[in-house]
Amino acid sequence: MDRSLFHPDFKARPYWWDDIPIGENPEAELPARTDVVIVGGGLTGLNCAIELGRGGARCVVLEAEDFGFGASTRNGGAVSGGVNLGKGMSGAKARDGEIDPVVREMIGDAAESFTHIETLIAREGIDCHWERSGRFVGAFTPRHYAGLAAKLDLLNTQAAAEAEMVPRERQREEIASDYYFGGMRIERSGKLHPGLYHRGLMQAAQRHGAVLVGRCRAGRVARNGTSWSVETQRGTITAREVMIATNGYTGDLTPDLKRRVIPLASHIIATEPLDPELARSLIPRGRTLSDTRRVLCYYRMSPDGTRVLYGGRARFTQVGPEVSAPALYAMMLERWPQLKGVRVTHAWTGNTAFTFDYLPHMGVTPSGLHYAMGCNGSGVAMLSYLGAQVARKILGGGNRVTAFDGRSFPTRPLYTGRPWFLPMVGSYYRFRDWLDRKVA
Repeated sequence: MDRSLFHPDFKARPYWWDDIPIGENPEAELPARTDVVIVGGGLTGLNCAIELGRGGARCVVLEAEDFGFGASTRNGGAVSGGVNLGKGMSGAKARDGEIDPVVREMIGDAAESFTHIETLIAREGIDCHWERSGRFVGAFTPRHYAGLAAKLDLLNTQAAAEAEMVPRERQREEIASDYYFGGMRIERSGKLHPGLYHRGLMQAAQRHGAVLVGRCRAGRVARNGTSWSVETQRGTITAREVMIATNGYTGDLTPDLKRRVIPLASHIIATEPLDPELARSLIPRGRTLSDTRRVLCYYRMSPDGTRVLYGGRARFTQVGPEVSAPALYAMMLERWPQLKGVRVTHAWTGNTAFTFDYLPHMGVTPSGLHYAMGCNGSGVAMLSYLGAQVARKILGGGNRVTAFDGRSFPTRPLYTGRPWFLPMVGSYYRFRDWLDRKVA
């Protein structure tokens, strides 16, 4: 391993954690009874708690680790709405040439997730460096550029994306690089500091009456007539409803849900502070960036504009910084050769949850547990939104509240939640990306 890549003060932990008190959990006693128990203290669970409190319901949020330990504070902080539904975009046109009504509804709800997060941040006064900065999606090949252009009308009419195509000759308006073959500019997109956003959600949930209990792993969940009992390390709590908000960390507590999500590792590095002139030149309009490769990458400047935060699928599984950081660094230099010699100060990993149909899901299990999960890499807005939608469903007594509610949640035969196939998938995707680029 090239030690010169790492800054002397290197930290194998999220850059965002420098600004939040990780390890400091709310000192709360576990009550004997509440209206709703929420398992998982990330964006999904906390948004659910806030909405329940606003509706007059009592709730307890159980977090197995420290609050903020999971992907809610490990992501890149990019916020989109309605533009990343994967295969939900396929088959958008019905036979008569109109947009399929189901697809229209899903994209509309996904676009609403962006409105939700903007409204929530303003209403609750969350200071998290929120900025509606827009996004640039780089086309990895000319064919990918044509594919983006084919989606343009759908995104603008159904998701209000305010998107336009940027040909290669104008690409440097968005990024100081010639790596891509043009791309798509999306104005209705933003960015935030995920650590501060999560901390603000915790404070808002408490203001609305939620009890937050950290380092309290949920054990057996059992139905007792019209109520539930949830066993924990601190005792048993009884509730009218239980909400599962574990996403990429879904485990044996709910084996049926574990079979329906694929925990996929995403890795990020942060550079040391750059020369100010160089830092300002890299992303002239301050957007978040991503591209159309199968081996996804996403990147942006830090909130103070001094560092590059570069993330992607260095590997599809959990690996240490000695593996992930050099891989991400090489990807970063492919786009920005001018960063050669810049050192890495932070490297970290978190689990995102993919689904077999590439769509997010919320609903109720056959046994009666509420859930929302499956962000497919775009969870900041979507899981915030779906967490709140689950709360509205509970408060409303069971009515369907979104197009993602109650849809068939597929799995695969023999899949138990352990994604043994991911290394092979990663190798295949890297080969396909290499081949696409070679042809281009």
